[in-house]
Amino acid sequence: MKISRITTVIATVVLATAGCLPLATAAASGESTEPVPAGLTAEQIVDRSVEVRGGLQAWHKIVTIIWAGHLESQRSAVSTVPFQLEEKRPGKSRFEISEPSHRSLRVFDGTSGWKMKLGEDGRPDVKQFTAQEVRYARSAPGLEGPLIDYRAKGSTVELEGTEDLEGHKTYRIGVRLATGELQTVWVDAKSFLEDRYDRTAYSTTGVPGTVTVRVRDYKEVEGLAVPSVIEISGAAGGTPDRMVIERVALNPPIDDREFEGLGAARGPTTGSRTTPR
Repeated sequence: MKISRITTVIATVVLATAGCLPLATAAASGESTEPVPAGLTAEQIVDRSVEVRGGLQAWHKIVTIIWAGHLESQRSAVSTVPFQLEEKRPGKSRFEISEPSHRSLRVFDGTSGWKMKLGEDGRPDVKQFTAQEVRYARSAPGLEGPLIDYRAKGSTVELEGTEDLEGHKTYRIGVRLATGELQTVWVDAKSFLEDRYDRTAYSTTGVPGTVTVRVRDYKEVEGLAVPSVIEISGAAGGTPDRMVIERVALNPPIDDREFEGLGAARGPTTGSRTTPR
């Protein structure tokens, strides 16, 4: 896998940076779904999940967030590259790969997006997002994920059944977005933390496919539960790509200009911008 695809897959699928994946087939879960259990409703399961993540009011206070760490892929010539992802409500994101030989940048201002990578001559090559990339970015789950504040987003939830994932019982929740798109979230039946979610991605020709995201090793950051490892796969089989989150900053100051088209044109920057500790 090339560095450019690592950037697209991990940044866009997990944490709301716009992207477009070359996928044409759905990822298979490898597990069977059991009938809907009696007792808890989808709404109750989601409410419990929100509480263990830190609570709705606490997440409402988060306006900006920065994630920093490294990306791993066994299919890349460079197996590990550093990244920084900045997010700001409503729906803004900036994802930067700072590996000197593979520098790239993707920004989305909530409406439009731009992407930059170094050309063969070492100069920045800047392009606007395609229509499919914009569509994908707009349906991203946001900085808090697909379940938190789903009602305010215009989404509805439905309990589809239970399923074993790696020996753990999970609740399978269907999330119908305001756009009509269906995403699926698996919630651990013991911890009530999100374990996995699937969402639709589109090829450059509009062919739909499914991206599977696994979230692991939750850590507490200022009272909020956030994953420290995120795995992404686009088809059945193979080793997933990994986003290893080493540092998280909540509510750091981020200027809106970081998400503008000119921000992409000036290329990756260092030194003057906030870096999580």
